[in-house]
Amino acid sequence: VQLVESGGGLVQSGGSLRLSCAASGFTFSMYDMSWYRQAPGKERELVASIISIGARTNYADSVKGRFTISRDNAKNTVYLQMNSLKAEDTAVYYCTCRTLRAEGQGTQVTVSS
Repeated sequence: VQLVESGGGLVQSGGSLRLSCAASGFTFSMYDMSWYRQAPGKERELVASIISIGARTNYADSVKGRFTISRDNAKNTVYLQMNSLKAEDTAVYYCTCRTLRAEGQGTQVTVSS
């Protein structure tokens, strides 16, 4: 099982980024996927999750209306579109399959105010 995130970087407050997570080594379409984040000195936080098939999603209150999680099962990829970014969104973002206890290496998102 391998999860590889990409798309992080430095962006100004109010800007946007799209994170991608390429999955391999398992039948991606069968599993729910999630994005977590962890900021320095803070606990890891569930940002968003999406079920295996269909459009049902779940978001942390802190990102509702700004972030959108989606997936392309044909490409074995899950995305996190992040708009209206704030300084408090600065963190390392991890792509996770909780059922398989698999997680990527993380990608840094830094929002400058």
